[in-house]
Amino acid sequence: MLIPHDTRRALDVVVDLVNTAAEGDQNDRLADIEALYGFVRLHHVSDVGTLTEADLRAVRDVRGRFADAFAAPGPRACAELINQLVAAAGTTPRLTDHDGFDWHVHYFAPGASVADHLAADCGMALAFIVVSGEQERLRRCEAPDCRRAFVDLSRNRSRRYCDSRTCGNRLHVAAYRARRKEAAG
Repeated sequence: MLIPHDTRRALDVVVDLVNTAAEGDQNDRLADIEALYGFVRLHHVSDVGTLTEADLRAVRDVRGRFADAFAAPGPRACAELINQLVAAAGTTPRLTDHDGFDWHVHYFAPGASVADHLAADCGMALAFIVVSGEQERLRRCEAPDCRRAFVDLSRNRSRRYCDSRTCGNRLHVAAYRARRKEAAG
C-alpha cells in the first residue's frame, strides 16, 4: 500500500492521539494543557497558537471519536464516524510545502483550532485507509493487557501487536515458558 508522507504522518498522529487515553493502570497522557502542548510539539502540529482548557476538552472529544473509528464494526460505520469528524472540522484543503517537506495537502482551515486541525488532517488520513478498502488495518493490540491502537501497514496485514518488541515478545516468551512448564510437569 503506497501512502504519501503527509498521510503516513497523520496516521502516526491519530494512533498516538488515541493511545493518550487512560486505559487499565495507565494515566491519561492528555491530562492538562501542558501535556497537550507536549503532544503538539512532539508531532510538529503546525499553526497552533495559545491553547486553552476548551482546546483540551475539544481534543479529548476528537480523541474519543477517533477511538470509536478504530472500534467500528465495518467500513460503513467507520466512514460515518470519519465523515462526522471531518465535516465538523470545516475542512479547507490546501497545498503547502513547509518545514522541509515536499508538497502535501493540509485539510484544516487556516487559523483552525488544534482539535479541528487534528480532526481534519487525521480524519482524512483514516478516510484514505477506508477508501482503499483497508479499514481492517485499523486495529487494537491483541495483548490482553494492552489494547493500544495501531495501523497495520504490514504487507500481508498480519500484525497483531502494537509493538512486536514489547507486547509481542512478552507474550511469546510467556507462551514458551508455559509450554516448557507443561512439558516438565
